[in-house]
Amino acid sequence: MKSIFLYLFLLCTGSPGLSAFAQTSKSHFPAEMALREDSMKSYAFDIVNAQRAAERFRADSIFTRMLVRALKEPHSFSYPFDSLQTISRLYAPDSSFRIFTWQLVQDETTFRRHGAIQMHTADGSLVLYPLLDKTQLVEDIQNAITNNEEWIGAIYYKIIQTSYRNKNFYTLLGYDENSFRSTKKRIEVLTFNNGKPVFGGPFFSFEKDSLHKPVQARFSIEYKKEGNASIKYDEELGIIIFDHLISENNQPAKKYTYIPDGDYEGFKWEKGRWVHIDKVFTFKLQDGQAPVEKPIREGKLDIPPPGKKKNR
Repeated sequence: MKSIFLYLFLLCTGSPGLSAFAQTSKSHFPAEMALREDSMKSYAFDIVNAQRAAERFRADSIFTRMLVRALKEPHSFSYPFDSLQTISRLYAPDSSFRIFTWQLVQDETTFRRHGAIQMHTADGSLVLYPLLDKTQLVEDIQNAITNNEEWIGAIYYKIIQTSYRNKNFYTLLGYDENSFRSTKKRIEVLTFNNGKPVFGGPFFSFEKDSLHKPVQARFSIEYKKEGNASIKYDEELGIIIFDHLISENNQPAKKYTYIPDGDYEGFKWEKGRWVHIDKVFTFKLQDGQAPVEKPIREGKLDIPPPGKKKNR
């Protein structure tokens, strides 16, 4: 897998010999981009849905090359790629960047995430940061501060923009299929240092908890594959709300036994940090009730569970 992302790096930086393709005139831009997108759709689909690992890897390699070539078209930032349903495509609320993420499954125990951040530029030229999944190499994920070359892989489904002292912060909500037994959902803050992405930082505080914990660089939950736990941002309350989890068979050391118990925790942005709220709601929910609208689930990207192939 290193070769395709080395290629992506070289292509993004305009290395000689890798940027020679015709740029589309402004009048033909929408039609040309639509043709490029149409050519990419089947590969995007097969990254997730092809039955054999070799077919998924081949689709991923071809799709990555095609995506980067499309993004090198001037002003490609404005083109949404809406038909790429297995690829997460999120614009920042202020349209300063957008982020692509997707998942590649090797087998029931090996899940890889790929992606890239495309910056908005005044002249329409391409500034692209490939996201290289190094999740397996990071020992302390909750406290790691990384860049795009040491990315903690996730499929992002929400960007929350906040500010503090005239600096913008972009909080990413994402999920990680993790394994055949458990799924993880993650909250982390993206900032830019001299224009380059930085993931994580001292942003998750537990200062108001009865049992104090150190500040964390990111926050995640892990739960049983069928648990359907959620992390969601409530716009009206201005709170990130997530399920409180318990082990269904009293084995707290085994995260794959965790399921929601009906209570909700949260984080509220205060003075440049997400401060933990132990109980967002002071009452126990009745069966079938929920204080927020139906959460975004993995199916949002039309990604079936490992080993299941979606019908065309």
